[in-house]
Amino acid sequence: EVQLVESGGGLVQAGGSLRLACAGSGFTFADYAISWFLHAPGKEREGVLSFSPYGRFTYYGDSVKGRFTLSSDNAKNTVYLQMNSLKPEDTAVYYCAIGRDVWVYHYWGQGTQVTVSS
Repeated sequence: EVQLVESGGGLVQAGGSLRLACAGSGFTFADYAISWFLHAPGKEREGVLSFSPYGRFTYYGDSVKGRFTLSSDNAKNTVYLQMNSLKPEDTAVYYCAIGRDVWVYHYWGQGTQVTVSS
């Protein structure tokens, strides 16, 4: 059974940083594209970052370029989303997802809340 569990969210002041983690089980990360997307109240779901299968390319949403990066610990089957220079408009629930291609979400976790205060 595929499972994705996000953690690391919280409250941070504008300009601060957070690192989200996504622990996966029931699959091999390298076989899938790994993505993060966010969902803010009253807004459409928005892609944050998508990492192609086998880690060849990373694609960033326009709003996070230069501020968010992805890293991974293959031994722990965990990926991390490092978020720097956070802005109040980054406030949302953040989800990690896997799919057979970039920006495709076949499975995702329960999400973790990120709140950025001004």
